Amino acid sequence: MPTTLAEALAEQVREGELWEPLDRNRIRCYACGHCCPIPEGQPGVCKVRFNRDGKLYVPWGYVAAVQCDPIEKKPFFHVRPGALAFSFGMLGCDLHCAYCQNWDTSQAIRDPNAIGLPRRATPEGLVRMAVEQAGEVVVSTYNEPLITSEWAVAVFKEARAAGLMTGFVSNGNATPRVLEYLRPWVDLYKVDLKSFDDRHYRQLGGRLQPILDSIRLIYEMGFWLEIVTLVVPGFNDSDEELGQMAEFLAGISPDIPWHVTAFHKDYKMTDPDDTPIETLVRAAGIGRRAGLRYVYAGNISGMVGNLENTCCASCGELLVARYGYRIRQYRITPEGACPTCRAPVPGRWAKSFRQQITDRPFFPVVARF
Repeated sequence: MPTTLAEALAEQVREGELWEPLDRNRIRCYACGHCCPIPEGQPGVCKVRFNRDGKLYVPWGYVAAVQCDPIEKKPFFHVRPGALAFSFGMLGCDLHCAYCQNWDTSQAIRDPNAIGLPRRATPEGLVRMAVEQAGEVVVSTYNEPLITSEWAVAVFKEARAAGLMTGFVSNGNATPRVLEYLRPWVDLYKVDLKSFDDRHYRQLGGRLQPILDSIRLIYEMGFWLEIVTLVVPGFNDSDEELGQMAEFLAGISPDIPWHVTAFHKDYKMTDPDDTPIETLVRAAGIGRRAGLRYVYAGNISGMVGNLENTCCASCGELLVARYGYRIRQYRITPEGACPTCRAPVPGRWAKSFRQQITDRPFFPVVARF
């Protein structure tokens, strides 16, 4: 019988697909930007992908978190506003951010205080539950989905067969190989762009360049992409750094939505003050001056003026009005355009606005995975 979480997880695995053999019984994993060379009997940086008998084994057959969320929580603001996102996650991460808000699952192998536990599941059971809850999108989130890509793809194949959209909520530390693997099965991709300073990324356990390369490639491959930056006082909130992030994104496409969201004390980062409203408004202004057409300020509902809403980039008409996760008004045409000037609005829109099921997350009523 397994006595530790790591031992229990080592039994809920299958052979992976994103790897190749190296010399002397070492293998290389391509699920994330670390591209770990893994010796026999050892895990990669993520702690959940490991070398057993010269083959890569990966997480399989469980979930550690399942929740029904408004899609605005992910956040996706240009995807079917008001839709329900059926969200699931496993355990582990390839980074170790001190301010992680999902540390119970993402840091479960590294931190003995984390309480995320695996619960057996099947792709069919998860998608059945999503349909029962009237979910329109199935999203891999809560831990870093790149390191559990094989399991996500198995779930997403079932979701696609049921007519549902699929999405990743990720730190973006990808590789071209994993993105090619995901491309047939993932519609939506949200990336956390945490900084534009490589020193800061190394503090979090990563590097800046693989994130930037992945953001560009995600867009070029045709995933619907939205970017989030958690603005942390004293870490990434200078005009210079926010401007570098905004200019980088605008250089790829001015139509990429950029969400600047408020930090609050969490996990191991309890020193900085919570992000002031003025900082979010300043960050949004920097984004717009850099040429981004859709910039949003989040996590402080009702206090950032028009920065929760989607407006037409051509004529300024209000298209989607929001208060937190609640849709207050929806005016985008069935063709995905502004009703006033007929300019197309980039996104993945429904033909019409459906009644919003909820404006807050909830746990599924039925617990059959």
